[in-house]
Amino acid sequence: MSDQPQSRDPNFHAQETRTLPEPGVPAIPFVNWVGLRTLYIKEVRRFFKVQLQTIWAPAITTLLFLVIFTVALGRGDREVLGVPFNSFLAPGLIVMGMIQNAFANSSFSLLVGKIQGTIVDYLMPPLSTLELLIALVGGAVTRAFCVGIAVWVAMWLWGIDVSPQHIWAIVYFGLMGSIMLALFGVLTSIWAEKFDHAAAVTNFVVAPLALLSGTFYTIERLDPVFQAVSAFNPFFYVISGFRYGFIGATDSNLVTGVIVLLALNMALCALCYRLLVRGWKIKS
Repeated sequence: MSDQPQSRDPNFHAQETRTLPEPGVPAIPFVNWVGLRTLYIKEVRRFFKVQLQTIWAPAITTLLFLVIFTVALGRGDREVLGVPFNSFLAPGLIVMGMIQNAFANSSFSLLVGKIQGTIVDYLMPPLSTLELLIALVGGAVTRAFCVGIAVWVAMWLWGIDVSPQHIWAIVYFGLMGSIMLALFGVLTSIWAEKFDHAAAVTNFVVAPLALLSGTFYTIERLDPVFQAVSAFNPFFYVISGFRYGFIGATDSNLVTGVIVLLALNMALCALCYRLLVRGWKIKS
């Protein structure tokens, strides 16, 4: 006599089998919101654990830039674009700190996984390629805005006029700039095989483009040749548009900046997606 309890319903096992998904049918047919939220929170907690280094240190460094350049170049009630020099300089420094930290955050994620052998933690969970990319970029953009708010508060406490005039420009250009550098950071982390590679991109690509983007000057003061070169620097449109949100004046065409940044971000997103799908330098 069997000790196993028998179901009174003869169709019990058939009903239990029918509740399982058919082979080849995804158990999560649309968006894995739980997994997406979990990876995003992981990325945010990673930089929040060392917030003294990832948020407050960039704020202090940016404030020192403002103080040094104001003392060196802003004496004598100097005005640029109709506002005091420190008010002209402050927005550019805020968004420059944002985009540089967006790049630093996203360029670290996959790279450290490849170096430490924990890249499987990103590849094995039931996340689509797009969900993985959104979580990585979302964490980087969150860090960028945390740094931007910290820098803005520090400048406000220092007595700098950083009153917003056009909120839409601040949000759009700050968001587009942060997404652009976050996607570029993902590309860097896919390509790089060691920290030296990521540092080389930071030192020889990101930093020069940021410093030569009109943060400390207007391109009207440049030679026409260098003005034309600046027009091909996407950082210039980010900083000029973000500055417009604070002082209401710009040395670039806002419509051109909106279109260029949107098109560039779409192209970078497509490239990141394609490389992640192929698993280039990640799965092989």
